[in-house]
Amino acid sequence: MAGGKMKKEKPQRGGAASSNPHYQGGISFHKSKGQHILKNPLLIDTIIQKAGIKSTDAILEIGPGTGNLTKKLLEAGKSVVAVEIDPRMVLELQRRFQGSPLSSRLKGIGAFGITIEIPEVDDLLAHNNNLSQRTEARVIQGDVLKCDLPYFDICVANIPYQISSPLTFKLLFHRPLFRCAVIMFQREFAMRLVAQPGDTLYCRLSVNTQLMARVFHLLKVGRNNFRPPPKVDSSVVRIEPRKLIDSFPYKDWGGLIRICFNRKNKTLGSIFKQKSVLSLLEKNYKTLKALRLSQKESSGDTDMAVALSALRDTGEDLSMEIDDDDYDDEDMGVEEHDARGSEFKNKVLGVLKKGDFEDKRSSKLTQADFMHLLSLFNEAGIHFA
Repeated sequence: MAGGKMKKEKPQRGGAASSNPHYQGGISFHKSKGQHILKNPLLIDTIIQKAGIKSTDAILEIGPGTGNLTKKLLEAGKSVVAVEIDPRMVLELQRRFQGSPLSSRLKGIGAFGITIEIPEVDDLLAHNNNLSQRTEARVIQGDVLKCDLPYFDICVANIPYQISSPLTFKLLFHRPLFRCAVIMFQREFAMRLVAQPGDTLYCRLSVNTQLMARVFHLLKVGRNNFRPPPKVDSSVVRIEPRKLIDSFPYKDWGGLIRICFNRKNKTLGSIFKQKSVLSLLEKNYKTLKALRLSQKESSGDTDMAVALSALRDTGEDLSMEIDDDDYDDEDMGVEEHDARGSEFKNKVLGVLKKGDFEDKRSSKLTQADFMHLLSLFNEAGIHFA
């Protein structure tokens, strides 16, 4: 598979292949590394069909494993670049395709399975006519979260579930823009990606992902379709990235969504009365006011990468907000700002009242609602980052 830390494995004694049920082609699979290999050929065909691969597509595969899906991708697309962290799997891919009709298409692999030759995108385009009848495959041995990804039209992946969140946002930040990604996730994570306002699993991950992409649930996959079977069911999701808008305040958006979903089932009025929230916003307000007095605002110097980092948290699971369905606002013991009736507090609450947001809850708000709320705060000179 393509992510997570690798640990040295103790060599197995003779007879391991026959005694270990999680074994294929002389390779043992390890759940601790997220290695769950698709074994159902009908499911693989379904994924290929739903991915909508074109014969001219450059395909990125993450976590090829022993190559069950890789073979179908080679047959469907024009070129395949596979990222695999386990050197044993890289060698297995070489062995699997050696002597097969696809053997000439698997090349560019160094002594340790590291890609030594990747044509530039411009070169591929320039020689499109010459390459139209040829499919190429390359394998990059390494952690996909640390690798520089090459150009691709479509990504297909069966990933270790522990890298779901950082990988999702790495793909969303990838440029040039790709057409879509079809990825196998743990079912609960997948349902968070596609959750809508009012759904139990609707969270910060849902809002931020859907801001940057269209997300579709394709199919549910039972655990028995894998070797070894994981402890949970899975789902295949299709992600179609949106073109980013340079003028959109992504950094502010990320800060607002983080605050709103800290307690997604509390009213926004209660959330924005908290001392910690008011202190943060007042500090930002005073800092920005001071900067505006000392210099004119620059409208074109915003670093998009820095702004978008507010939406990504590779050090934590973006899907895990605090669920407080069993508590009301009084139970939570809201800590209010020390200066009761202060000018700034009234300013913040005035924004909520103006948009009729004071008694609404984040778990029920749409993308349009959050955009409206952000615009009202910004109009009042209040920012979140």
